[in-house]
Amino acid sequence: MPARAETLRRYRRACDYLAAAMIHLKDNVLLTEPLRPEHLKPRPLGHWGTCPGLTLVYAGLNRLVAETGQRTLLVTGPGHGAPAIHANLWLEGTHAVHDPRLGLDGHGLAELVRRFSWPGGFPSHLSPEVPGVIHEGGELGYALATAFGAALDDPGLLVACVVGDGEAETGPTAAAWHSPKFTGPGDGRVLPILHLNGYKIASPTIYEAMSDDELTAYFTGCGWHPEIVDVRGTDDPDTPLAEALARAHEQPSGPPPMIVLRSTKGLGLPATSPDGTPLAGTFHAHQVPLPSAAGDPDELAALERWLRSYRPEELFGADGVPAPDLLEVPPAPELRLGRVPQANGGQLRRDLPLPDVEKYAVAVDRPGGVDASAPEVLAGWLAELIGRAPETFRVVCPDELESNKLGGLLEATSRQFDAEVPGYSEHLATRGRVQEVLSEHLCQGWLQGYLLTGRHGLFPCYEAFVSIVDSMVNQYAKFLKMSAEVSWRAPVASLNYLLSSDGWRQEHNGYSHQGPGFINQMLTKKATTARVYLPPDANTLLEVMHRCLASTDLINVVVTGKQSSPQWLSPEEARAHCRAGASVWEWASTADGDADVVLACAGTTPTLETIAAAELLRELAPDLRVRVVNVVDLLSLCPPDRHPHGLADEAFTACFGDDLPVVFAFHGYPSAVHEVLHGRPATARFHVHGYREEGTTTTPFDLLASNRMTRHDLAADAVTRARGWASAGGDLARELVKRRDALLVQSYRDGQDPEEITGWRWRG
Repeated sequence: MPARAETLRRYRRACDYLAAAMIHLKDNVLLTEPLRPEHLKPRPLGHWGTCPGLTLVYAGLNRLVAETGQRTLLVTGPGHGAPAIHANLWLEGTHAVHDPRLGLDGHGLAELVRRFSWPGGFPSHLSPEVPGVIHEGGELGYALATAFGAALDDPGLLVACVVGDGEAETGPTAAAWHSPKFTGPGDGRVLPILHLNGYKIASPTIYEAMSDDELTAYFTGCGWHPEIVDVRGTDDPDTPLAEALARAHEQPSGPPPMIVLRSTKGLGLPATSPDGTPLAGTFHAHQVPLPSAAGDPDELAALERWLRSYRPEELFGADGVPAPDLLEVPPAPELRLGRVPQANGGQLRRDLPLPDVEKYAVAVDRPGGVDASAPEVLAGWLAELIGRAPETFRVVCPDELESNKLGGLLEATSRQFDAEVPGYSEHLATRGRVQEVLSEHLCQGWLQGYLLTGRHGLFPCYEAFVSIVDSMVNQYAKFLKMSAEVSWRAPVASLNYLLSSDGWRQEHNGYSHQGPGFINQMLTKKATTARVYLPPDANTLLEVMHRCLASTDLINVVVTGKQSSPQWLSPEEARAHCRAGASVWEWASTADGDADVVLACAGTTPTLETIAAAELLRELAPDLRVRVVNVVDLLSLCPPDRHPHGLADEAFTACFGDDLPVVFAFHGYPSAVHEVLHGRPATARFHVHGYREEGTTTTPFDLLASNRMTRHDLAADAVTRARGWASAGGDLARELVKRRDALLVQSYRDGQDPEEITGWRWRG
């Protein structure tokens, strides 16, 4: 057998030994003495089954990179196979670059083995603490989309993506197989490697049940040129994999290549455990294969036999230093998989050349004097940004760009699509800055990969359907949180959501499209990560988006209405308002100083209804002193010791007083406001109107009424709660409700809202 092949076999044997040791051992890591229970971790954690296959792939990529000089990023879907990746990172010396305690000697080896799945050490899955990682894995379905995002606008990069065959059963992966249709000639290449070892945690996978012909037909139909590499039962798995990787790297014309790697689950394990349970090649190899060794002498003996079968004394010196031939396997240091710059993309990130928002601002001579669609205004600004950043800024959207009134972007760019279209289409090109696909999962995965490799982006989406990616954004928030605690991780551009087509104007689409719950999802995230903005008009949206696209290491959620609506603030006023987070709108208030009640609002439609309520109260209760407050930054309501955007106590009091009743019109679920107010004094005085999970296909005013969000409901609540208005307020509140109901009768009769509602304008 050629020396190269023998060296690779020894290299894989060393990695497999280290991976098995990480799962089981805390001491005696080179088995220099008989294995005893005290050498074992009291809580063995980890996943062995995929480790041998991951090391096989890692070794094969090392060989390819060494022979070709190909800059390669590895994205690992089976992230719970972390011990294999750690072993490779240690042998290539990358771990020691970031932490000298993990040096290539006995001390470093012992530290690596002990630290895995140990308090204060490495978690059982890949994570931001691990060099070379932009995807934690174990997230079931997102690896391939993330890999494609990483490849965008980087034509010299190869992204090798290992997709576990359990992960491949998921919907996000099923959609991601079509990602080549959304890449173009200026992008890098993605090489998927479907790791088909046959089993997930407790049963065979779908792909295990498919024949080679079925697999070939399936992936061919998805647009790939699949090559099946079956290394089960062979003594030399490296050669067939190396040959397949070389062919894939040559990238002949035609469909892009992919590899289906058939290997044995948990290769290297004994055939059975001492109690007769089958191990190697079954789902019993998935996690810790011999979990009771500390208390079972027979299992302890089996564990020792298994570990000694790797003959560690042939691979490591007495001082723990790896044999010289093993250290020759990785490519040149700058090409090693754990050191590719894209895996620490913050080092590559450059600030966006953001245009001046003044150029696109709406001229507002007086509050409510002009109407505009905020996203339409923003689209002009974004179009200029695309021209300024043609290779570092992208927009991903679930087929809703024009629906969300961002069609102006298409004056500056096309939708990127690299497949033959048999019918009519518009604005499609093989190179474009917009990617539209009817899959929120793909948009999220693409954008995560793009951001984590040093670029910038925006994700516009219907508000109700962004929750499809709740679990993905949850994982990403955790990735950002942990990244901030890793000294060598550089900040990446923020993940920015623009949620339009909001629930209050989804009356025509109906109940299924009315859902503001993504805001609540964001409130569960760390204060260092989450931001929620509700700009009430176009000028505040411009200011907020400028801030978001300039920020790093955040998840920014911006919610705005898309319909043409009154514009309240001049550019200068919008800038000051966004800087404050919340402020008193004196022009809408009737209280020069002290007030009887506060009308507060957050969100496009709640703001309009609040201003209309303030006008009603001027007419019907001219002696009532009303203070109107608008909140553009939801988290400014938090106490400052809970969130960095929290208003100082003095500023909070200036808006809401110490003991004033507050009637708050909120865009989303009322619980969100109560949650952020927690810790402020006297929060029982806040009475929040919001979405009450009532809706149907109806008129906008009827949808507001069913959720008690009309101007009449807000005004009625204000007069009954205002200080000194207990008796007079009741009669007035009943009058307001009568007016509301009379308008509803007209809506039901005519099938549209009355002119009193649709044609209302602030008279001041």
